[in-house]
Amino acid sequence: MTVRLGYTILYVADVEATVSFYEAAFGLRRKFIHESNLYAEMDTGPTTLSFAGEAMAEMNGLAVRANRKNDLAAGFELALVFPDPHDAYRTAVAAGASQVKPPENKPWGQIVGYVRDLNGCLVEIASAMPD
Repeated sequence: MTVRLGYTILYVADVEATVSFYEAAFGLRRKFIHESNLYAEMDTGPTTLSFAGEAMAEMNGLAVRANRKNDLAAGFELALVFPDPHDAYRTAVAAGASQVKPPENKPWGQIVGYVRDLNGCLVEIASAMPD
């Protein structure tokens, strides 16, 4: 059996606001939002990016550290790949993302920058890895 990454779920305070933010900041499209507004999926290709309300974690018997804009970022990042990371960075910041580090050329040929979303989650804005 081959393992593959199926989806990533971020627990957030407000699922609907997070979905709207990711649409405006990164150009992602919502794929599904449950009528309870406690779960949503974004259309990101073969691996789904999902958001679940913090109440969903509690319903599942999980204890999680809440992601908050003014707290130190959690020890993970989402990496989103764009044809033009400089333009994507400007768009994200204009939509309310917090600036962390503007895009820069990396020694391995990739362009990489960082912002934080409205929940304080770290998002890498990058070009594709060179061949």
